[in-house]
Amino acid sequence: MILRSRRRRATAGARPYGRRGRAVASALAAVLALTAACSFGPPDPDQQGAPPNLPAPSASVSAGAAPGGGQQEVAITVLAKGLEIPWGIAFLPDGAALVTERDTGRILRVGPQSDANGLTVTEVQRLTEVQASGDGGLLGIAVSPKYATDKTVFVYYSTAKDNRIGKLVLKGKVQPILTGIPRSADANGGQLAFGPDGYLYATTGDGTTGGTLAQNPKSLGGKILRMTSAGKPAPGNPVKDSLVWSSGHRNVQGIAWDRTKRMYAGENGQKRYGELNVIAKGKNYGWPRADGTGTDTKLTNPLFTWPIAESGCAGVAVLDQIVATACLPGKRVYLLNVTGNGTVLGTPQSVLAGEYGRLRAVVAAPDGSLWVSTSNKEDAGQPGPDDDRIIRLVFSDGGAGRS
Repeated sequence: MILRSRRRRATAGARPYGRRGRAVASALAAVLALTAACSFGPPDPDQQGAPPNLPAPSASVSAGAAPGGGQQEVAITVLAKGLEIPWGIAFLPDGAALVTERDTGRILRVGPQSDANGLTVTEVQRLTEVQASGDGGLLGIAVSPKYATDKTVFVYYSTAKDNRIGKLVLKGKVQPILTGIPRSADANGGQLAFGPDGYLYATTGDGTTGGTLAQNPKSLGGKILRMTSAGKPAPGNPVKDSLVWSSGHRNVQGIAWDRTKRMYAGENGQKRYGELNVIAKGKNYGWPRADGTGTDTKLTNPLFTWPIAESGCAGVAVLDQIVATACLPGKRVYLLNVTGNGTVLGTPQSVLAGEYGRLRAVVAAPDGSLWVSTSNKEDAGQPGPDDDRIIRLVFSDGGAGRS
């Protein structure tokens, strides 16, 4: 099996690999060797000098064994640049992505059209309700599963006194559906996603010094919440009339599900370890009583941990058996090959390590690629002239990225 790593900028054709390209190819060779059975088909070559033409959403990501002797490729493309701390990414039925900017309070539409600079980026609206400071601001965004008829999107945002979840029709006014989520300087959670059960999940942070909220069942802080589109507790929650789905979280900023409906979440902001957890109904994930793997049988241990300096991961995405998580201080994306019974196969591999700085969001696009955002314009970052950016990763041998 041969691995080739291709990099493209939106405004230029393929450029030579160089030292950095070879480093990415080397890292990805190991993970693709592990995941040949769930790899993704060869993308059609993009026109030289033109940005990729992304397809409309498909129902599922195609997967299957790589053809014998077939080549494996990972293409790395900068889709958009010059953004301001992009935080949440969600896709519309036409293939465009809605992207939130944390500090500006803007909702952007990215693609599917393109111009000389990459995918077109247009401002949809700026939410005046947002009061950004610290890591609070305009955070997660989710598109209604019934968007074709209700045209509704959901946002997680900070005000001066709390965090809130609201819904709106684009260019319209935000209608809060849940208020009173604890607000802090550095642990606000903020991810939103509709689960395979059709209910809205939201992640919150425990910003207290001693972590007093995560273990308090009456507090919305340090939890993963599960609700209806009206912001009410969803049927089947662990405690009737409670929004809480799981507890004991420090600062979850990424959630995703695999095709078996297994739910994954990243844990950000702990002192010693970054975590990737499998989330189950009513489970307690330990903060602040545990940081990483512990011995208390009443608490649920992580699926995997990394030293905090190498992780601090935020976004989480799933492509077939690959679970990806994007890291801020770790400045990389980890790829884990997770078997059908939930076991991590082999050692997680990292890609983009140090290549683009701090990485926050990672989402599975409708075409089977991964979109990753940088977060270099915040206080802890060192922005380059193109920051902040959205980057696309395409895995070969399964149809991802076909135009």
